[in-house]
Amino acid sequence: MKILAIGDVVGSASIDYLARKLGAYRAANGVDLICVNGENATQGHGIVRSDADALFRAGADVITTGNHVWKWREIREYMDEVPTIIRPANYPDACPGSGCVIVDAAGARTLVMNVSGLVYMDTLSDPFDAVEKMLRDNAGRYDLAVLDVHAEATSEKAAIARAFDGRIACVWGTHTHVQTNDARILPRGTGFITDLGMTGPVDSILGIDCGVIINKFRTRMPVKFTVPAGEISASGALFTLDRSFRAVSVEAVTL
Repeated sequence: MKILAIGDVVGSASIDYLARKLGAYRAANGVDLICVNGENATQGHGIVRSDADALFRAGADVITTGNHVWKWREIREYMDEVPTIIRPANYPDACPGSGCVIVDAAGARTLVMNVSGLVYMDTLSDPFDAVEKMLRDNAGRYDLAVLDVHAEATSEKAAIARAFDGRIACVWGTHTHVQTNDARILPRGTGFITDLGMTGPVDSILGIDCGVIINKFRTRMPVKFTVPAGEISASGALFTLDRSFRAVSVEAVTL
Protein backbone atom coordinates (compact mmCIF):
# COMPACT_ATOMS: atom_id res chain seq x y z
CA MET A 1 0.00 0.00 0.00
CA LYS A 2 1.27 3.49 -0.86
CA ILE A 3 0.24 6.77 0.74
CA LEU A 4 1.23 10.19 -0.59
CA ALA A 5 1.10 13.16 1.80
CA ILE A 6 1.42 16.63 0.27
CA GLY A 7 2.58 19.69 2.22
CA ASP A 8 0.65 22.92 2.83
CA VAL A 9 -0.87 24.22 -0.42
CA VAL A 10 -0.44 28.00 -0.82
CA GLY A 11 -2.70 29.84 -3.26
CA SER A 12 -4.85 28.99 -6.26
CA ALA A 13 -1.92 28.57 -8.67
CA SER A 14 -0.63 25.79 -6.44
CA ILE A 15 -4.00 24.05 -6.62
CA ASP A 16 -3.82 24.26 -10.42
CA TYR A 17 -0.30 22.83 -10.28
CA LEU A 18 -1.52 19.80 -8.32
CA ALA A 19 -4.36 19.36 -10.79
CA ARG A 20 -1.72 18.96 -13.51
CA LYS A 21 0.64 16.75 -11.51
CA LEU A 22 -1.16 14.51 -9.01
CA GLY A 23 -2.96 12.22 -11.42
CA ALA A 24 0.19 11.33 -13.33
CA TYR A 25 2.19 10.86 -10.13
CA ARG A 26 -0.49 8.61 -8.67
CA ALA A 27 -0.58 6.42 -11.77
CA ALA A 28 3.20 6.22 -12.14
CA ASN A 29 3.81 5.30 -8.49
CA GLY A 30 0.74 3.19 -7.70
CA VAL A 31 -0.47 5.53 -4.96
CA ASP A 32 -3.56 4.30 -3.09
CA LEU A 33 -4.30 7.35 -0.89
CA ILE A 34 -3.46 11.04 -1.25
CA CYS A 35 -3.71 13.38 1.75
CA VAL A 36 -3.19 17.10 1.14
CA ASN A 37 -2.87 19.84 3.73
CA GLY A 38 -5.03 22.68 2.41
CA GLU A 39 -5.07 25.20 5.23
CA ASN A 40 -3.27 27.89 3.20
CA ALA A 41 -5.01 27.21 -0.11
CA THR A 42 -7.01 30.45 -0.27
CA GLN A 43 -4.82 33.53 -0.66
CA GLY A 44 -2.23 32.01 1.67
CA HIS A 45 -4.51 31.75 4.71
CA GLY A 46 -7.42 29.34 5.24
CA ILE A 47 -9.52 27.56 2.66
CA VAL A 48 -12.87 28.27 1.05
CA ARG A 49 -15.41 25.89 -0.43
CA SER A 50 -14.38 26.39 -4.06
CA ASP A 51 -10.70 25.77 -3.32
CA ALA A 52 -11.49 22.65 -1.29
CA ASP A 53 -13.58 21.35 -4.19
CA ALA A 54 -10.69 22.11 -6.55
CA LEU A 55 -8.23 20.19 -4.37
CA PHE A 56 -10.52 17.16 -4.39
CA ARG A 57 -10.80 17.39 -8.18
CA ALA A 58 -7.02 17.65 -8.37
CA GLY A 59 -6.72 14.26 -6.70
CA ALA A 60 -6.82 14.72 -2.93
CA ASP A 61 -8.70 11.94 -1.15
CA VAL A 62 -8.52 13.73 2.21
CA ILE A 63 -7.78 17.37 3.01
CA THR A 64 -6.21 18.14 6.38
CA THR A 65 -5.92 21.64 7.82
CA GLY A 66 -4.41 23.53 10.75
CA ASN A 67 -4.38 26.77 12.69
CA HIS A 68 -5.73 28.92 9.80
CA VAL A 69 -8.72 26.67 9.15
CA TRP A 70 -11.34 29.15 10.44
CA LYS A 71 -10.11 32.16 8.40
CA TRP A 72 -13.14 32.02 6.08
CA ARG A 73 -16.60 31.55 7.64
CA GLU A 74 -17.99 29.49 4.75
CA ILE A 75 -15.68 26.57 5.55
CA ARG A 76 -17.61 25.87 8.75
CA GLU A 77 -20.71 24.65 6.95
CA TYR A 78 -18.63 22.90 4.31
CA MET A 79 -16.80 20.87 6.95
CA ASP A 80 -20.07 19.57 8.31
CA GLU A 81 -21.16 18.61 4.79
CA VAL A 82 -17.95 17.01 3.54
CA PRO A 83 -16.35 14.54 6.00
CA THR A 84 -13.14 14.14 3.98
CA ILE A 85 -11.93 17.63 4.91
CA ILE A 86 -10.86 17.52 8.55
CA ARG A 87 -9.56 19.98 11.14
CA PRO A 88 -7.27 19.48 14.14
CA ALA A 89 -9.05 17.19 16.58
CA ASN A 90 -7.85 19.14 19.62
CA TYR A 91 -10.08 22.10 18.78
CA PRO A 92 -13.15 22.11 21.07
CA ASP A 93 -15.86 19.59 20.22
CA ALA A 94 -18.25 22.49 19.57
CA CYS A 95 -16.26 23.44 16.47
CA PRO A 96 -17.58 22.37 13.06
CA GLY A 97 -16.28 19.27 11.34
CA SER A 98 -14.23 16.43 12.73
CA GLY A 99 -10.60 15.68 13.50
CA CYS A 100 -10.62 12.38 11.65
CA VAL A 101 -12.27 10.38 8.89
CA ILE A 102 -12.18 6.75 7.77
CA VAL A 103 -11.71 6.22 4.04
CA ASP A 104 -11.20 3.14 1.90
CA ALA A 105 -7.77 2.84 0.31
CA ALA A 106 -6.80 -0.32 -1.58
CA GLY A 107 -9.50 -2.16 0.33
CA ALA A 108 -8.14 -1.06 3.71
CA ARG A 109 -10.13 1.05 6.15
CA THR A 110 -7.79 3.98 6.76
CA LEU A 111 -8.28 6.33 9.69
CA VAL A 112 -6.88 9.74 8.73
CA MET A 113 -6.32 12.02 11.74
CA ASN A 114 -5.29 15.66 12.22
CA VAL A 115 -4.02 17.44 15.35
CA SER A 116 -2.40 20.79 16.08
CA GLY A 117 0.69 21.27 18.18
CA LEU A 118 0.74 23.62 21.16
CA VAL A 119 4.27 25.08 21.13
CA TYR A 120 4.10 28.60 19.60
CA MET A 121 0.61 27.73 18.37
CA ASP A 122 -2.99 28.38 19.47
CA THR A 123 -3.95 27.25 22.96
CA LEU A 124 -5.87 24.02 22.39
CA SER A 125 -6.31 20.76 24.25
CA ASP A 126 -3.57 18.13 24.51
CA PRO A 127 -2.78 16.62 21.06
CA PHE A 128 -1.58 13.35 22.63
CA ASP A 129 -4.94 12.93 24.37
CA ALA A 130 -6.76 13.85 21.16
CA VAL A 131 -4.97 11.10 19.23
CA GLU A 132 -5.63 8.57 21.97
CA LYS A 133 -9.32 9.46 21.89
CA MET A 134 -9.59 9.08 18.11
CA LEU A 135 -7.88 5.69 18.21
CA ARG A 136 -10.08 4.56 21.09
CA ASP A 137 -13.35 5.85 19.66
CA ASN A 138 -12.69 4.20 16.29
CA ALA A 139 -11.32 0.90 17.59
CA GLY A 140 -12.48 -2.00 15.40
CA ARG A 141 -13.55 0.33 12.59
CA TYR A 142 -10.18 0.83 10.88
CA ASP A 143 -7.29 -1.29 9.60
CA LEU A 144 -4.58 1.36 9.77
CA ALA A 145 -4.23 4.95 10.93
CA VAL A 146 -2.26 7.94 9.65
CA LEU A 147 -1.72 11.34 11.27
CA ASP A 148 -1.00 14.93 10.19
CA VAL A 149 0.62 16.86 13.07
CA HIS A 150 0.28 20.56 12.24
CA ALA A 151 2.89 22.08 14.52
CA GLU A 152 5.70 24.61 14.77
CA ALA A 153 8.17 22.75 16.99
CA THR A 154 10.07 19.86 15.43
CA SER A 155 10.49 18.29 18.87
CA GLU A 156 6.73 18.24 19.43
CA LYS A 157 6.12 16.52 16.09
CA ALA A 158 8.81 13.95 16.86
CA ALA A 159 7.44 13.37 20.36
CA ILE A 160 3.94 12.66 19.05
CA ALA A 161 5.32 10.29 16.40
CA ARG A 162 7.42 8.42 18.96
CA ALA A 163 4.53 8.21 21.42
CA PHE A 164 2.40 6.39 18.83
CA ASP A 165 5.15 4.40 17.11
CA GLY A 166 3.71 1.04 16.11
CA ARG A 167 0.11 2.13 16.62
CA ILE A 168 -0.10 4.55 13.68
CA ALA A 169 1.25 3.56 10.27
CA CYS A 170 2.36 7.03 9.12
CA VAL A 171 2.94 10.32 10.92
CA TRP A 172 3.91 13.48 9.07
CA GLY A 173 4.32 17.08 10.14
CA THR A 174 2.99 20.18 8.43
CA HIS A 175 2.95 23.96 9.07
CA THR A 176 6.58 25.09 8.70
CA HIS A 177 6.49 24.90 4.87
CA VAL A 178 10.08 23.60 4.81
CA GLN A 179 10.62 19.94 3.90
CA THR A 180 12.86 18.19 6.43
CA ASN A 181 15.61 15.70 5.60
CA ASP A 182 14.63 13.04 8.14
CA ALA A 183 12.17 10.66 6.46
CA ARG A 184 12.55 7.43 8.41
CA ILE A 185 10.96 4.32 9.86
CA LEU A 186 10.70 4.40 13.65
CA PRO A 187 11.66 1.32 15.72
CA ARG A 188 8.14 -0.15 15.92
CA GLY A 189 7.31 0.39 12.25
CA THR A 190 5.79 3.86 11.96
CA GLY A 191 6.84 5.91 8.94
CA PHE A 192 7.70 9.48 9.92
CA ILE A 193 8.88 12.80 8.51
CA THR A 194 9.04 15.98 10.61
CA ASP A 195 7.64 18.26 7.90
CA LEU A 196 6.37 17.69 4.37
CA GLY A 197 7.21 21.21 3.19
CA MET A 198 4.77 23.12 0.99
CA THR A 199 3.15 23.36 -2.40
CA GLY A 200 3.72 26.92 -3.49
CA PRO A 201 5.83 29.48 -5.35
CA VAL A 202 9.55 28.72 -5.37
CA ASP A 203 10.52 32.41 -5.33
CA SER A 204 8.79 33.25 -2.05
CA ILE A 205 9.12 33.12 1.71
CA LEU A 206 6.98 30.18 2.80
CA GLY A 207 4.71 30.81 -0.19
CA ILE A 208 4.24 34.54 0.42
CA ASP A 209 5.76 37.46 -1.52
CA CYS A 210 9.32 38.07 -0.30
CA GLY A 211 8.97 41.85 -0.13
CA VAL A 212 5.88 41.60 2.03
CA ILE A 213 7.58 39.35 4.56
CA ILE A 214 10.78 41.40 4.62
CA ASN A 215 8.71 44.55 5.22
CA LYS A 216 6.89 42.85 8.08
CA PHE A 217 10.14 41.86 9.78
CA ARG A 218 11.74 45.28 9.28
CA THR A 219 8.79 47.45 10.31
CA ARG A 220 6.85 45.15 12.66
CA MET A 221 3.73 46.60 11.07
CA PRO A 222 0.70 44.60 9.85
CA VAL A 223 0.93 43.62 6.19
CA LYS A 224 -1.36 41.99 3.69
CA PHE A 225 0.01 38.62 2.64
CA THR A 226 0.06 38.08 -1.13
CA VAL A 227 1.00 34.94 -3.03
CA PRO A 228 3.46 35.76 -5.85
CA ALA A 229 3.30 34.41 -9.39
CA GLY A 230 6.02 32.20 -10.80
CA GLU A 231 7.32 28.65 -10.72
CA ILE A 232 5.48 26.26 -8.40
CA SER A 233 6.92 23.26 -6.59
CA ALA A 234 5.09 20.63 -4.52
CA SER A 235 6.76 18.65 -1.75
CA GLY A 236 5.63 15.83 0.48
CA ALA A 237 6.37 12.24 1.37
CA LEU A 238 5.58 8.83 -0.10
CA PHE A 239 4.97 6.06 2.43
CA THR A 240 5.06 2.40 1.41
CA LEU A 241 3.43 -0.11 3.78
CA ASP A 242 3.56 -3.90 3.88
CA ARG A 243 0.52 -6.18 4.26
CA SER A 244 0.52 -5.69 8.02
CA PHE A 245 0.49 -1.90 7.47
CA ARG A 246 3.98 -1.34 8.80
CA ALA A 247 6.12 1.15 6.93
CA VAL A 248 8.81 -0.39 4.76
CA SER A 249 9.83 2.83 3.01
CA VAL A 250 9.45 6.57 3.57
CA GLU A 251 10.68 8.93 0.88
CA ALA A 252 10.65 12.72 0.81
CA VAL A 253 9.39 13.70 -2.63
CA THR A 254 9.12 16.77 -4.82
CA LEU A 255 6.66 16.96 -7.69
